[in-house]
This record gives sequence, C-alpha cells and structure tokens, in this order.
Amino acid sequence: MNQPDTPSQTIYLCDDTPDGIFTAVYDAWASGLGHQNVALALNGDYNLSLFARYVSVTTDYEKSFRVARSVQRKLSSAVFDMAYRASLSNDPEKADAIYRFLVLAFRRGPKIVSMLGLPQVQTIFALHRRVSNEAHYFVEFTRFSALAQHLLYGKICPKANVLPLTAPHFADRLPSESWILLDEKRNLAALHPADRDWVLMPVQKDELEALCHYDAEEDQYRSLWKLFHKTIAIRERTNPRCQMTHLPLWYRKNMTEF
Repeated sequence: MNQPDTPSQTIYLCDDTPDGIFTAVYDAWASGLGHQNVALALNGDYNLSLFARYVSVTTDYEKSFRVARSVQRKLSSAVFDMAYRASLSNDPEKADAIYRFLVLAFRRGPKIVSMLGLPQVQTIFALHRRVSNEAHYFVEFTRFSALAQHLLYGKICPKANVLPLTAPHFADRLPSESWILLDEKRNLAALHPADRDWVLMPVQKDELEALCHYDAEEDQYRSLWKLFHKTIAIRERTNPRCQMTHLPLWYRKNMTEF
C-alpha cells in the first residue's frame, strides 16, 4: 500500500472484518487530524512509512454500529451496501478506499452511488461488483452433504469473505434443516439450527473433523449424483473452454460432481 511519507500522517491499522474497518473509519474521522492526514490499512497488509505514525485499532462493535447507522440514515442503504460489500473483498487496500468513498459520500450525498466517473466511487463499485458476483456463484455451486447427526454440511473456499452474503440464501431455502456452511479459507462457519436464526462463528479444524461422519446413505447419493451428471452430458458437444466460462475451476473444488 503506497502511503506518502509526511510527518503529519497517521495510519490506522484495523482487523480485516467489516466491523474492524468501520471502527477504524470512526476513529480516523473522530481524530480531527483532517482527512488528508489520515489513512487506513489492514493489519499485516501495509508497507511501513518512515515518517508516519501508526495507531492500532481495536474492533469496537458500538463504533462500527454508529458508522453503519449514520451512513444509512444520512445517506442511503445503497451507499452502505456498497461500502459493506467492499469490506468483504480480498483487496488489501480496501480499508482506505472505503474511508475515501465515505468522506466523498458525505460531501456529495446519496447520489454518490451513480457518480462512477469519480475514482473513489469506481474503486468501491468494482469491489462491490466483484464480491457480489462471487457470492452469486457460491449460492449456485455450494453442495451440502448429510452427516450422521441429521446435519447438512457444506464447504466453500471463496476469495472474498462471501459467507455473510450466502448464508441468508440457504437460511431462506432450508429453514427447517440444521446445517453448517464452512469457509475453509478463513476457518469461519455459518451455523443454522433448524427453525432458528443462523450465526457466524470461528471454528477449528479438529472441531469439524469430530463432526464430519457422513450418513450411511451419503456415499450412495453422491454416486447417484455423479452418475446423473455424467449421463446427461453429450460427449460430442463437450466444450471445456465454454464450461470454464460458466463454471470456473476455482469453484469446482468442493462440488460433488467433480
């Protein structure tokens, strides 16, 4: 991350989570140092600047909530959605980009979402679109397996943190099922008890290994699904390049049919 080496610059280091980033936005804004004299960076994803002052930000859910509430009340839910989805991306410079976007948004108003000619808006729009597209892919391509405890279990490995965006879809489609959807890249899981609300929580690998004993009929259904997938294919029309356009290799890792 390129930061100008100026004695007056203060860089706020935050966690790579929406709450961590919004907390840093709150602290940087409330510092009174001036927007041009502050910057945001993710913990572990920044280059040291010789004359900059670094401030470690502790995630504060109250501060994060106040930022979210202010954006939605004073601007719009669309502005907040752009900032929130951008915060889920895997871009190492997203924290500062979100801060610049919000500074401009409070100057220009709710119509900022359509001002794509502005660099600050272009950056956030691109991150928002990238995260939304990946979340859409995993809604389509996530596969669940039945565990012995009458529990459905699925794994994904997304580039962005799309679990908070995909979990509501499955909670709506499988409201009376108990299921776990694991982001194995971040060791983060969405847990949904039957007929109750879903929650996000960090998990350990050994905890999941203790759970993952497949139901006796699971292998049979897996074999039937693979057979169905193979049977409906028309060999003469096989087009791997076209297949990769509609279903990139990145998403096939945890798909049963592959």
